[in-house]
Amino acid sequence: MRASGEQFEIAAGDYSAVVTEVGATLRMLRYEDRDLVAGFDADEMMPMFRGAVIAPWPNRIADGKYEFGGEAYQLPLNEPARRTALHGLVSWAAWRVASHEPGSVVLTHRLFPQSGYPFLLDLTMSYSLDDKGLTCQLTAANAGDIEAPYGMASHSYLVAGQGRVDDWTLTLGASTYLTVTPDRLLPVGLVDVGGTPYDFRAGRPLSGLSVDHAFTDLTRSGAGLASAQLLAGDGTGVEVVWDSTTCGWAQVHTADRPERRFDRAGLAFEPMTCPPDAFNSGRGLVVLKPGDDHQAWWRVSAL
Repeated sequence: MRASGEQFEIAAGDYSAVVTEVGATLRMLRYEDRDLVAGFDADEMMPMFRGAVIAPWPNRIADGKYEFGGEAYQLPLNEPARRTALHGLVSWAAWRVASHEPGSVVLTHRLFPQSGYPFLLDLTMSYSLDDKGLTCQLTAANAGDIEAPYGMASHSYLVAGQGRVDDWTLTLGASTYLTVTPDRLLPVGLVDVGGTPYDFRAGRPLSGLSVDHAFTDLTRSGAGLASAQLLAGDGTGVEVVWDSTTCGWAQVHTADRPERRFDRAGLAFEPMTCPPDAFNSGRGLVVLKPGDDHQAWWRVSAL
């Protein structure tokens, strides 16, 4: 058995992808012969949440503590150095395949009530390839009998082409970003991007710039779509388009790491429903009533 479980290969036109049983993770996405995301080996444990599905909360919850419905909860601290509960509960779970066709795969997972999150969710993650790229959709349904707090994100590391993050340029239509504490990366306050190093609205090279921030006030099309483009010097690149009516935030992280293999090897770009610590702030928090569901979709394409 491989470390990431069963591998589900899909392909359409010039695109190919591999999704894993563990976490319904996007392990590989390629256009022709080039990678669009930084992946990992099938026999390797997923590093740094590469390609992970993040739910039922994205990013961090301070001290793993929150209150909901008049009750106080304590989550396990899986980021002990920062004393936070990080990236939800499903990235390491086994997901079941519901359907697998040449160009698509759908996986499901039932998240049972547990310590710190006593809510019952049914999750469905679908991946579909066509000539426009890879369309992804995560649906969360409240299968329990009480309201449930919820948030999600996609955690792929984008690859524009040759080189690393310092060789690429990011364009992101977002006019506000969330400042965070330097030690724990917990929210401080919202700041206008104008006049800061984090103004990517007209495109900005990432060379020498360290980013690990959530962005909002997104530029939207008439259909409510937001987009971001990451370009290499030769004009190749990758684009993410997503439904900003359900995901009004995007996390950007330049993957500054001590390990040479991972250091700035891909740009983490995460459409999100809410910013860090939303279980405490309530900002962007989704409250699922019994029987309700929440859907979010995004598409990754070659440029």
